Amino acid sequence: MDLEAVRTFVAVAEAGQFQKAAADLSITQQAVSKRIAALERTLGVRLFTRAPRGAELTIDGQAFLPHAGELLRVAERAGASVRPGRRPLRVDVIASRSAQSSLMRGFHRTHPEIDLDVMMLFDIETAVTAIRSGAIDASFRAVAAPGRPLPEDIASVRVLDEPLQLLTGPAHALAGARSVTVAQLTGHRIWMPGIAPGTEWGAYYDDLVAEFGLTIEVTGPNFGSDALLDTIADTPALATFMGEHTRLIWPADHGLRRIPVTDPTPVYPHSLLWHRDNPHPALATLRTHLAATTAGHDAAGTWAPGWVIGR
Repeated sequence: MDLEAVRTFVAVAEAGQFQKAAADLSITQQAVSKRIAALERTLGVRLFTRAPRGAELTIDGQAFLPHAGELLRVAERAGASVRPGRRPLRVDVIASRSAQSSLMRGFHRTHPEIDLDVMMLFDIETAVTAIRSGAIDASFRAVAAPGRPLPEDIASVRVLDEPLQLLTGPAHALAGARSVTVAQLTGHRIWMPGIAPGTEWGAYYDDLVAEFGLTIEVTGPNFGSDALLDTIADTPALATFMGEHTRLIWPADHGLRRIPVTDPTPVYPHSLLWHRDNPHPALATLRTHLAATTAGHDAAGTWAPGWVIGR
């Protein structure tokens, strides 16, 4: 159905005259007549009858009018959904409790006027594909896996180095420490279910193990953060890594400890990725906000793999 013909029909119905509708639409009266005639042929009914005071809706025209208005409203919503500056800024984060989510909450508090759609994709390859297709505007990704450089049309900037912390239960051998060195972690079992081979975070922890001789176990299914915290609280032999900015809530009787890791401090490097030709005005606002509110990277006493984005 020709939406311009539908728009013309609504204009005539509101104006009550072909001539006034033509003036309202900035077209000729002949064009109005042709559009109405074409719409009537499409529908197979008469929509108007000529009357001394102009054009009057037929019974079929009266029945079609509310649907015609809805057609135009749907068309406007469809256009707005993909029109830069009118649709929400679509941003991918790894998890709802991650540092990346905290960055987006800070952005939303500073710019409440900007509509956001926040989603969670799986890995950097999925995110890059979504950026290139226009499904999302930006993605927070920690690293580019070795040997897989970003496509030339994808830009990136490193926005946050998040220190890792050791999370233990109350009976763990290191639970009473105010901080632990990386060397002190040697021989301890660090349990991190859900690290998928080939992902950027999998590559990160592979390098961490290779660099410092740590023992990271990925056995067992990943039942989510609640099950992980329950297991760490009840198993003195296990600990896990958590980002310093990861927001977690657990029962008081778990007695979990978050312990800073030092000498050096492993940091998880978060970068923002986007398409170089993306015209969404809020994307530039997000980049400016992140540049003004996040610290630099590669600080003294920290460690990150040499192949991370932004290095």
